[in-house]
Amino acid sequence: MRATRPRRVLMAIALTGAIAMPTGAQQAQENVDYDAIYRIKEEGFQRSKVMEITSYLTDVHGPRLTNSPNYKAAADYAVKKLNEWGLANVTLEPWGPFGPGWSNELTAIRAVSPQNYPIIGYSKAWGGGTSGPVSGEAVVVKMDPNDRELKGLEEHRGKLRGKIVLLGEPRELKPIFEPAANRFTERQLEEMTTENDNRPRPAAYNEAVRRQFMEITRKRMQFFKNEGVVAVLDEGRNGDGGTVFLGGVNPRDPKDPNYVAIPQLTIAAEHYGRIARTLDKKIPVTLELNIRNTFHEADPNSFTIVGEIPGTDKADEVVMIGAHFDSWHAGTGATDNAAGSAVMMEVMRILKSAGLKPRRTIRIALWSGEEQGLLGSRAYVKQHYADRETMQLKPEHAKFAGYFNVDNGTGTIRGVYLQGNEAIAPIFSAWMAPFKNLGMTTLTVRDTSGTDHLAFDAVGLPGFQFIQDEVEYDTRTHHSNMDVYERIQPSDMMNNAVIVASFAYHAAMRDEKLPRKPLPKPAPPQRTTTP
Repeated sequence: MRATRPRRVLMAIALTGAIAMPTGAQQAQENVDYDAIYRIKEEGFQRSKVMEITSYLTDVHGPRLTNSPNYKAAADYAVKKLNEWGLANVTLEPWGPFGPGWSNELTAIRAVSPQNYPIIGYSKAWGGGTSGPVSGEAVVVKMDPNDRELKGLEEHRGKLRGKIVLLGEPRELKPIFEPAANRFTERQLEEMTTENDNRPRPAAYNEAVRRQFMEITRKRMQFFKNEGVVAVLDEGRNGDGGTVFLGGVNPRDPKDPNYVAIPQLTIAAEHYGRIARTLDKKIPVTLELNIRNTFHEADPNSFTIVGEIPGTDKADEVVMIGAHFDSWHAGTGATDNAAGSAVMMEVMRILKSAGLKPRRTIRIALWSGEEQGLLGSRAYVKQHYADRETMQLKPEHAKFAGYFNVDNGTGTIRGVYLQGNEAIAPIFSAWMAPFKNLGMTTLTVRDTSGTDHLAFDAVGLPGFQFIQDEVEYDTRTHHSNMDVYERIQPSDMMNNAVIVASFAYHAAMRDEKLPRKPLPKPAPPQRTTTP
């Protein structure tokens, strides 16, 4: 939803305090089909294909930046597999326009004086290239985050032509004494269910703030371009040890009159610091860059990958499962979010292979444009269910049973965020019971944000994201060059596919659709004035 997604687990906010966990009698009222669960577990654990799918999405077709050639090749692979497994209505449903695709073919960065050494770094998505090797002296331009009018840049006017700008002073890197990977303890999970926080629920997404930030960034880059800067380097929001976290530029389309065609790169914090410290000693540093990026104009629209297992007596009602298919580009988009996409594809394979016949139609959706603001899922919800700005409902809104999302990396599922929907707690509690031995024990009324279930929740539809162990998500893989296949945990992935398959199947078999919260009021688009 944002270029840098918030820490979803620990920033989630309790809405009404503790959930009263359902009693055994309440759970008994909700049917649990243990025969179906046995078949799901046998197929998902004994004949799993989830890691094979993951390898194709990452090693073969990763990364999958929206509208890039890799994204489209990965989509062709997904369509082929869904058809092979016998799904119906498999298609690429267009939405948009999104804008051009983009790919990076070469990023070579090195210092050439006073010492010659390579630099770890990556071009930002949709950024400009260099048209061959270029070089220039490095200069640090200090940044004041409160300088919204960019007055601090005036001292550099007329002094930057031919320079390579390091944007901001280097971060202080401290030893890491905490483990990079973690699983939730029982105490942490218990705290999720009992924490009482009655503060007002914060807005999940502030469009005005996002647009203001983007405009300030664009104006800054326009200043550097006008001054004749060769390229702009930063060290990203966090990361060390050669791990680089990065995103993209905005606007993304070089045909946009506000697009700034200047190479923008994020480099390793250790190399950034070495350059800055050398400059601080009044020793010039010359850098050489060779950045080759390509824009792909063939189809400005993007698409959602969809497919179905048709229902029986309630086929006109729909249960949806989904994950975002797009990724950033420095790694191969493994934990964010080939993990979720592979799990959801495996769910559909499991249900078909197990021979289960759901009453409602179960539909998979693999979204694009999530990393640019949940674009695919929001467009889909608007097209099929409701316009968030007016809350004018489509006929399909009444036929929707529920949506389940996976987008927190490789970590095994430990429970469900209920998004304030307390009426659903007894249902989910019953469905969780067969998976207690896999560590799924927790329901929390809290919201969690930053991913595609929000598009459904925003129009009053039951949409849920699972609680997952963080593993290395925030510390190592989220939007980084280390988001690769090796960071995926096979046992967690199998657990997740089995759990989601069971939840989707039980949602499709209930006599009634899942309970809903009251319809929200219309939400007109947020406006902002730019400085």
